[in-house]
Amino acid sequence: MCGLDFPTDPHVLVGLSRADDAGVYQISEDLALIQTVDFFTPVVDDPYGFGQIAAANALSDVYAMGGEPKTAMNLVGFPLKQMDLSVLRAVIQGGIDKVREAGAVLLGGHSVEDDEFKYGLSVTGFIHPKQILTKQGLRAGDRLVLTKPLGTGIVNTAIKGNLASEALIQQVIAIMASLNRTAAEVMRRYPVHACTDITGFGLIGHLAEMIQGSGLGLSVHVDTLPVIQEAIEFAGMGMVPAGAHRNRSFRSAMVALASSVDPILQDILYDPQTSGGLCIVVAPAAAQAWWTT
Repeated sequence: MCGLDFPTDPHVLVGLSRADDAGVYQISEDLALIQTVDFFTPVVDDPYGFGQIAAANALSDVYAMGGEPKTAMNLVGFPLKQMDLSVLRAVIQGGIDKVREAGAVLLGGHSVEDDEFKYGLSVTGFIHPKQILTKQGLRAGDRLVLTKPLGTGIVNTAIKGNLASEALIQQVIAIMASLNRTAAEVMRRYPVHACTDITGFGLIGHLAEMIQGSGLGLSVHVDTLPVIQEAIEFAGMGMVPAGAHRNRSFRSAMVALASSVDPILQDILYDPQTSGGLCIVVAPAAAQAWWTT
């Protein structure tokens, strides 16, 4: 948002001067607050599952910064005339259960009547000022660790087209609703140089953010990527969301693809994820130790 004069002060450790997963404000020598907010329209028909997914997605930004979520507040836009309040109750319960699983507390929130249902959270976390992780910080030779499989955007498109089985729907809900808490706890054991979570910009989009301005590049071996198998099948049928095409259009100039890369896997690389995994950057020795423990 060029041309806008944002207020700031010396205690802002991560702010609007660069794109990152959350903002960080220093309170004392050993405490900083991580603040983030995220909400969106339903990605699945199951209200409880949607609440879990939206909450996990909002909490993820705190984990990506290396912190621990502590408090949350609901954000709701609800079409009161079109939906029964039982739907809203189920969604909020899903969110509450994820906040509880994260070890955080819900302090309140705000709701408005809206033509389109929207739900999410504003989340505050704690971190030591010297332990903040950002998207920047890659070093030559580093390795990437991706903690959730790709393909949820494509599968969600297939769900909307009534092509996904109930078993697959439940599998993908479980993936999207899964907190990045365990991954964040594991990465604290290793010397992590950078971290982000993979969401709407797709894997390529978020990797592009990590290297932009660094003078470095990244090599991705597509055959090593974790991918939901059915997403490959659906992509082959053309069930690719519009967001993937926008991601490709925006970032393709930064990408050099080997001729051997299957076009279907290219779609996976740009597929917008909902509540995706962490992409963690570590030195080669740390990556090897990670996989052997």
